[in-house]
Amino acid sequence: MVPYRDDDDDDDNWDDEGDGGDDSDDEPTVPCPYCRREILEDSPRCPHCERYISEEDSPPPRKPLWVFATALICLAIVLWWLW
Repeated sequence: MVPYRDDDDDDDNWDDEGDGGDDSDDEPTVPCPYCRREILEDSPRCPHCERYISEEDSPPPRKPLWVFATALICLAIVLWWLW
């Protein structure tokens, strides 16, 4: 038995716009300041190198470990003093 084959392949290759699939006009792009690859102009982060484009979009910096250690030592001293 031979499997069914649809000889009407026109439906697989249709294009609504008729521009050949060129999507470059949809969104403006700019080069990433770090890796120089093209990214969307209003993108907060580069999808290639994953760096934030501006300081406002980047997450706040993490506190150094010594800040947490100092806070724990001060808390331990206060608890020991109150005991």
